[in-house]
Amino acid sequence: MTVSRVDYGDVLSMTEEELSTLMTTLGAERFRGQQLFQGLWRQAIRNYRDLSVWPRKLQELMEREYPFKRLGVVRHETSADGTVKLLLALQDGQHVETVVLPHRYGYSVCVSSQVGCAMGCTFCASGLKGRVRQLTAGEMADQVLVANELLASQGQRVSRVDIMGIGEPLDNFDAVIRFIELIHHPRGLYISYRHITVSTSGLVPNIRRLAETGIPVTLAVSLHAPNDALRTRLMPINRAYPLTKLMSAVRDYTRRTRRRVTFEYLLLKDVNDREEHAKELGRLLQGLLAHVNLIPWNPVPEHPFRPSPAADVRRFQSIVQEYGISCTIRRELGQEIEAACGQLRLREEERVLR
Repeated sequence: MTVSRVDYGDVLSMTEEELSTLMTTLGAERFRGQQLFQGLWRQAIRNYRDLSVWPRKLQELMEREYPFKRLGVVRHETSADGTVKLLLALQDGQHVETVVLPHRYGYSVCVSSQVGCAMGCTFCASGLKGRVRQLTAGEMADQVLVANELLASQGQRVSRVDIMGIGEPLDNFDAVIRFIELIHHPRGLYISYRHITVSTSGLVPNIRRLAETGIPVTLAVSLHAPNDALRTRLMPINRAYPLTKLMSAVRDYTRRTRRRVTFEYLLLKDVNDREEHAKELGRLLQGLLAHVNLIPWNPVPEHPFRPSPAADVRRFQSIVQEYGISCTIRRELGQEIEAACGQLRLREEERVLR
């Protein structure tokens, strides 16, 4: 049977309705789409033959016309604290990283949204070679499914998703929104919107678009500096969207969603960790529905920075808190397995080129 192809993309990127429509396009019953959706998300099938309720002819047709594009695990590293870092191979030979993190409440997974990154932040390994391409919603979703497969042996599953791995999520806006809706679906993984965090380096127009969707995810802004001069030095995106524009978009976001915004602040010794920086940060965020997450830097050999000493991190935290701002220090997880975004992918590319 010859099928007229429809550009639906990979099946993991499709909604239940799209899969049902695809089935009718192929001459099958609509309910086969519902069966496939549940097979993908509830059973995490890796091929159509695993869908035993399907007739063999439909399995073969789908294998031919819409072959599976599941991710393959290239490297799997586990740190002493239980952090797991995965290097995953895409169908075109590119690689992304996914990190599974243990917490008191369970497990979170840090998902990549692009292959590489175009933002050019001067402390990050993800963007050292620029952005190669966007990930599909299915490729992002598969990172969560792979994490769940890994945790299944412990009787565990992912309960929180952070879209803050390789890439700028809001630079891949439509695919990220579709991914969020897929993993939230009640017949899928049914992860609460409030347990999903979307990170951004400060793409102001898309912060506003995210607010307009009405999806109550947590917004995390990678800030890393309390003034324009320093932030532009660390994050080139600040030239396009300086702090006045960024903070205006964040205030609009909190007004629309009534959700607290998290500000990520990576501490670099003698760069952005001084007392005056903490006071500037306090003044910048005072009165805003905000939380500051101080992040000890995971060293990246290609960058010249050093992590701030623990005592300096605690002092910085204390000063910010004096302004009435919630401020915590992120636990250091996975340093011995190069858990900073992009490091594992970079080492794999270097190994292949040698």
